[in-house]
Amino acid sequence: AGAYTLVDTFAGPNFFDNFDFFSAADPTHGTVQYVSQQDATAQGLISAGFPTTISADARNVQPEGRHSVRISSKKSYTSGLFLFDITHMPAGCGTWPAVWMLGPNWPTGGELDILENVNLETLNHVTLHTSAGCALDTAAQVQTGTTLTTMCESPGTNSNAGCGVQAAAAGAYGAAFNAAGGGVYAAEWTAAGFKVWFFPRATIPADVAAGMGLSPAKWGTPMAHMPFGAACSADHFKSMQIIINLTFCGDWAGALYGNRPGCPAPTGNAGCQSFVVNNPAAFNQSYWSINSIKTFAVSDSSSSTDFTAASGTVTSSKTTNAASAGDVKHAVAPTWTAVAVLLFSVAVVWL
Repeated sequence: AGAYTLVDTFAGPNFFDNFDFFSAADPTHGTVQYVSQQDATAQGLISAGFPTTISADARNVQPEGRHSVRISSKKSYTSGLFLFDITHMPAGCGTWPAVWMLGPNWPTGGELDILENVNLETLNHVTLHTSAGCALDTAAQVQTGTTLTTMCESPGTNSNAGCGVQAAAAGAYGAAFNAAGGGVYAAEWTAAGFKVWFFPRATIPADVAAGMGLSPAKWGTPMAHMPFGAACSADHFKSMQIIINLTFCGDWAGALYGNRPGCPAPTGNAGCQSFVVNNPAAFNQSYWSINSIKTFAVSDSSSSTDFTAASGTVTSSKTTNAASAGDVKHAVAPTWTAVAVLLFSVAVVWL
């Protein structure tokens, strides 16, 4: 493959020009009310700049569900390298934050969950969700994380867990991520499969920090490796959009609420819902702080990288698919889709 060339930089005052806001019912049955861009602005939930912040309401009791934001990129991708520079992510009881990619007609277009977990969990999950005929070839995986499930088909026979990898150590998710100033997630999507790395703020490689001369071969063993091959062909993933969201409770966070000490009783989704609705001040850490999102394409002529603006049809289909499939997608684990590299940099902002 040739060198990576910068295609998009989502950062600064125009950050939200690159995204559509989702304001339909949460497909994962969360205790949330996603709001429009206009309402998010009026309620002080978003601020575009250096960094950009995306927050949930932390001021009001909200019986209809805590107000929050879900955005999807106007462009779709069929390969590439993505860098997410993030300094702060939502954390705490009842939360279910995610950075992920989703193709059309779920699960036909595939899904890749890059950064995701729930509640007070400490280890990031990287997950793929696909149509039938895709499994992880564990013998071919070279990664620091641990493979949790191998069958990627969703909803499939494993409660829509997809095929997932859990990070080996804390620091890449939740409170520990925030305490260290976050870092950069890099996701690479090529004809060979997906790889995801996390670089803590203090150890970001020079090429990643510069956003030029990127050389994934020098980044060391990735957190997660999902190779394509006989067990899973590359055509399970196509035209995926970048999504950032925060929901609460629901199919995953609600089901696991109270599974470890630290969250107020009672346990289970009912306890989660009551806590989320009635305790706004508990969610003052429920925000993203993002320095930038950058996308790169392989510059040589043999590259199959395809970056296109999502058409109205794709956007509509994706919204519908996310709504109908999200129950499945986030029921148990995150998704690993497409061959792209994403770097998220988030800056801590106290709201």
